[in-house]
Amino acid sequence: LFDREACEEYAGEVEKLSFKLMELIALSLGLPADSFNGFFKDQTSFVRLNHYPPCPAPELALGLGRHKDAGGLTVLAQDDVGGLEVKRKSDGEWIRVKPTPNAFIINVGDIIQVWSNERYESVEHRVMVNSEKERFSIPFFFNPAHYTMIKPLEELTREENPARYRPYNWGNFLVTRKGSNFKKLDVENIQIYHFRISESELANRLEKAESVA
Repeated sequence: LFDREACEEYAGEVEKLSFKLMELIALSLGLPADSFNGFFKDQTSFVRLNHYPPCPAPELALGLGRHKDAGGLTVLAQDDVGGLEVKRKSDGEWIRVKPTPNAFIINVGDIIQVWSNERYESVEHRVMVNSEKERFSIPFFFNPAHYTMIKPLEELTREENPARYRPYNWGNFLVTRKGSNFKKLDVENIQIYHFRISESELANRLEKAESVA
């Protein structure tokens, strides 16, 4: 049964965890612990309750297709059935994530990849269904305010390591992403690499900076 009060209490506690995780990420980047807090003042975070029924031919179906989380952090609670898989960067193989009792799985989202100027990287993942058991999961998506302009933090960019992304508005990105999920488009759904500065342009910027120096 759906218990709204319990869901709201759960979301509040996971939100506190998310702020703590963001503080740790900030410290790992050499920034003050509260560097990210202001972005989440009017946050667009939400909880989703997922149910994956059993499927007699799991190799022919996906519980959730391959994707990267577009937001900040995803804090995932799941049962012991499993099904989450991440794509290994070295060889492109899909690796099953074994459920750990009483533990969360933390996904770094695209926004942190941009903020950190690729010091952190979001991971492509998917969900496979089980042939015998149903699966439940509860992801909490920790996202900044609708009006936030997403771009590499100035503290993490310099002449020899310039910003790798052009700024984009999170609210516009989110609306476009959600809207296109339900439409048959002739072009790919919006992704952060559509805002990535090309290697040739980065090289030109470095060359110009060196000539000025």
